[in-house]
Amino acid sequence: MKRSLVLAGGGMRVAWQAGVMKALEEEGLEFHHVDGTSGGILTAGMLLSGISAKEMCTRWSGVDVKDFGSALPFRHYVKGPWSLPAIGDADGILDEVFPALGISDSAIRSRAAQPGAVEGSFNVVEFTEKRCHAIDATGIDAELMAAGMSLPIFLTPLRRDGQIWTDAVWVRDANVAEALRRGADEVWLIWCIGNAPYWGDGPLEQYVHMIEMSAMGALLADFEAAAAGGRDFVLHVVRPEHPLPLDPEFYLGRIDADTLIAMGYRDARAYLDAMTPAGLVKDAGCTAMTEPAPGVRFNDTLRGELDGSPITFKGTVVLPSVGTDEPPHLTGFLDHPQFGRIFLADGRVETVGDQVSYRARIRLDGGWQDMAVTRTLRNDPGPDAWADTRLAQLSFGESRAELTMSLADTAGLLASVEPVGAHGFVDRAAAAAGFAANGLRELLRRY
Repeated sequence: MKRSLVLAGGGMRVAWQAGVMKALEEEGLEFHHVDGTSGGILTAGMLLSGISAKEMCTRWSGVDVKDFGSALPFRHYVKGPWSLPAIGDADGILDEVFPALGISDSAIRSRAAQPGAVEGSFNVVEFTEKRCHAIDATGIDAELMAAGMSLPIFLTPLRRDGQIWTDAVWVRDANVAEALRRGADEVWLIWCIGNAPYWGDGPLEQYVHMIEMSAMGALLADFEAAAAGGRDFVLHVVRPEHPLPLDPEFYLGRIDADTLIAMGYRDARAYLDAMTPAGLVKDAGCTAMTEPAPGVRFNDTLRGELDGSPITFKGTVVLPSVGTDEPPHLTGFLDHPQFGRIFLADGRVETVGDQVSYRARIRLDGGWQDMAVTRTLRNDPGPDAWADTRLAQLSFGESRAELTMSLADTAGLLASVEPVGAHGFVDRAAAAAGFAANGLRELLRRY
């Protein structure tokens, strides 16, 4: 059975895909062909350069997202907005992002030429012909890979030998057809493009909606063409439950790579737990998402010592506003020198009386263990309120540790508070105000 990994785009948010790959690697899934489009080129480039899923997660943590944008020569900006070639160029991707992620075009070509190598393809549009080319890994180079991520308006295209190469997103954002052309019997589609019914106002959200429509239109066309040709295959799709935060939130520091990676691991684990050998129906529902309930997202970091070495818990909590039916959600990880970074699966928040627990499953030494981080939230009056909530107990397997929240981590929690499921200034301000007015203790008590 030939298995293809099809990596859809998603801009800088494809850090999420590193967490997905970590979960798939843990399951022992091997792929005979890897295809990348738009931002998915980053994940495909890392895999085909020989980067493991674990190293992918580590490398994404060290990427400076500001490197995704690099300025054009000043003379272009004095032309005015209507004559500007783009906001920036791909030099930052070529010179900073690719090396930081371990992407090497020479390594990709060399590995692709070896007998029995994993096949690779990268989707880039040639504008003159208005055609998407699935360029084989044996013939790819760094400039073409960067061109495949050069979204119009934001980055200039690659001009080479009378041709103009740019992001394939307006033609397709995931090339299932190429996987089938190469003989795939099973396709794993890793999808982080939004596909929710919400229609937003403003140029940014509607630009994203256009990408979503193009992406889904091309995907459905691939499904229809396969059906018309009698081409059967098994489809598996890993995608978020809710649309991921847009690139500006990542660029502005409202969300970070570690959080996105943890979300990807959570989403992959959720699919792996529920999947069947028959896969999914090949229709629009395979990538469908729902809008999250209005609320806030924040990071909760606690530190302690386990077996004489430092241990850190970082949880990202999505806390719906009071009165919604949706429960809180938890993603995150544990860091410890002995076992490295372990991501949380099936994360949730539970309350019993004054106790609030972060609970999840973690994979350790090839098996699963239940993990809990429990706080006792006392409602003592006076200036000791912070001291009352800064202590927590960590437990998993036979291990126990006391964790504390430092002043710096408290400041980090407050700085990380970001509205979710709220659109527009008024709704976002209301969600943030609800958190500020009630605080973590009182909001969590209601669940």
